[in-house]
Amino acid sequence: MLYMDFFLGGKWVSSEDKLQVIHPYTNEPVGAVSKASALDAKEAIEIAYEAQEEVSSLTSFERYEILMRASSLLKSRAEEFERMLVLEAGKTIKEARTEVSRAIQTLIFSAEEAKRIGGEVFPVDAHPNGRGKFGFYIREPAGVVVAITPFNFPLNLSLHKLAPAFAAGNPVILKPSEKTPITPLMLAELLLEAGFPPKALSVLPGDAEVGKALTKSELVRVVSFTGSKKIGEMISSQVGIKRLVLELGSNSALIIHKDANLKKALKSAVLGSYAIAGQVCISIQRLLVHEEIYGEFSQMLKKAIKELKIGDPMSESTDVGPVISLSEKARILDWIESAKSEGAKILQGGESLEGCLISPALIADVSQNSPLVREEAFAPLVVMMPYKDPDEAISIVNSSSYGLQTGIFTNDLSLAWHFIKNIKCGGVLINESPSFRADHMPYGGYKMSGIGREGPRFAIQDYTEIKTVIFDLS
Repeated sequence: MLYMDFFLGGKWVSSEDKLQVIHPYTNEPVGAVSKASALDAKEAIEIAYEAQEEVSSLTSFERYEILMRASSLLKSRAEEFERMLVLEAGKTIKEARTEVSRAIQTLIFSAEEAKRIGGEVFPVDAHPNGRGKFGFYIREPAGVVVAITPFNFPLNLSLHKLAPAFAAGNPVILKPSEKTPITPLMLAELLLEAGFPPKALSVLPGDAEVGKALTKSELVRVVSFTGSKKIGEMISSQVGIKRLVLELGSNSALIIHKDANLKKALKSAVLGSYAIAGQVCISIQRLLVHEEIYGEFSQMLKKAIKELKIGDPMSESTDVGPVISLSEKARILDWIESAKSEGAKILQGGESLEGCLISPALIADVSQNSPLVREEAFAPLVVMMPYKDPDEAISIVNSSSYGLQTGIFTNDLSLAWHFIKNIKCGGVLINESPSFRADHMPYGGYKMSGIGREGPRFAIQDYTEIKTVIFDLS
């Protein structure tokens, strides 16, 4: 059992109230952390506010060096973090290695961007009243950043907020998921060792009251949240006049056209649907297959699903581990049963296994009004449906209130461009799963999938303010 205090602006703090951390596979406790309160959040904000000058006075090179040291430290402690991701989030050990590897790259990309934060000259004399004037703008740190992160990527998604915010010269307060607070607290230790100014960092595990105290504060300048649409809407009503960045998930679609390379599409469909037990914002939830190949691809997919190994996430051979909790498992199974009662057919899986395990499900004939189609399932399941022509597929994809990423398999370049131009989402991936993400790319969505973009270069735009400078040289 591992016990950790929370970190508050330069000091480790113990509280009588604890958050117990449960291993999703065994449903046994693996540790506990001290729980922060709304008063702790208020104190953290005040300390961070006072630390703004210290952080912003660090040179670009100094911030670069700190982030690069953090990447080296994470690489040296990779196994420790990988093991905790398995115990805390229920990821398979293979998935945990991938997250740590990606987190190292997120730190490196953020370090590199610390050197590139500049501005731009603009021609003032392009305006009728601009004669004799010279203008440019610079970027300055926005101020205190609050980062609120989910359970599914407790390391990398924390760094997608912390690292670029610090690269831009801001203090950061991180509120991690109550289900996975240990990894972010381990990250705080690592960042401090790397040279992160202690008063410029707080990691506060806590409940909604802590989150509310952070998001409503007038001293906070930026709130960056990754999580559900429901909580995103709640935060939107709290923040007031400050910068808001939201990544609110999706029910992503993969379109497989009749001219696709089916072997390649199959591999992407399986990985994109069932990795991390489907608990990924860009997990494939809707699989649209052209009617001419629907039967063939369905048989291929069922066979591939049967070959997936489900079980202990610490085992090297496991492909699909548990969902995060028994309550989430019950919710997922209820959605599946509800769809069945409305006529849906379970082509494969969808069975309750021991603990928090659910066998990977392939479901057909699902009503377009079912939560399995309309909402974000966050589960090891995919809904398969046929389509007649590209415009029908586009219409189905765009009918969602979400719009994060969509994948299309086709060998027709003009058709690929037709999909790109007409699908309403933040990312369109050709001959790749919508679950693909490179950590330096602009990542975010349309509609209810959120506001703003992540990826260090693009996140920095939200973590900085533009200051315009005009010289009258006449």
